Amino acid sequence: MKISIVTVSYNAAGTIADTMASVQAQNYPYVEHLVIDGASRDATLGIVQEMADDRTVIVSEPDRGLYDAMNKGIARATGDVIGILNADDFYMHDAVLSNVVEAFAGGPQVDAILGDIAFLRGDPSQRRLGRRYRSDRFKPSRIAWGWMPAHPGMFITRDAYNRVGPYKTDYKIGGDYEFVARAFGRHKISYRSLREILVLMRPGGLSTSGLQSKWTINLESVRACRENGIYSNLPMIMTKYPAKLLELLR
Repeated sequence: MKISIVTVSYNAAGTIADTMASVQAQNYPYVEHLVIDGASRDATLGIVQEMADDRTVIVSEPDRGLYDAMNKGIARATGDVIGILNADDFYMHDAVLSNVVEAFAGGPQVDAILGDIAFLRGDPSQRRLGRRYRSDRFKPSRIAWGWMPAHPGMFITRDAYNRVGPYKTDYKIGGDYEFVARAFGRHKISYRSLREILVLMRPGGLSTSGLQSKWTINLESVRACRENGIYSNLPMIMTKYPAKLLELLR
């Protein structure tokens, strides 16, 4: 089984090296890493080119946003399974992809493996863990209530991507939520949870950067449900926040 990892970057010179190093450190040999750069204006491309090995595919050109860049990477991927790793995130340890492969092989055939992520606190080099985002709490019936698996912890087969289709590019922040609603809600792809932290995330990403971004993603979540035949509304979506607070307190 070959795994393709897609990383979208734009002006990520401060973090992209950690992301690439965590992919290159994986002990699973059948991996390709597609770095889709949006024509960065800082040193990102130079870092990527310097660190690239024979498993790295580099594309650097203007795009129409985050989800357009993800679609470019997925379209170029040659693996049986595809994962998304953001340019400011990195894998928890060097056996993450081996464990994902074992999870795919460890039972009835499924379309996706869902793992956990953890948000870092303070200096990333110290690896102080904050909130753990547990994907095993996800069920398709909870999509209407604002729940989705941790996006960087999702590993989905190429066949499932072909059935579900690409990310919608007219979403600002909630394109991954819409994809989940379409994949697990409308298309009912099968999955198995891997109860393990796979990805470490720095704080301050696009979907966690302030009240405005939260308001946008909540509105887009309602829209995503509506477009995929799932009844929801803003109060239903907002009920996810007490559960997130409990994750933080733990």
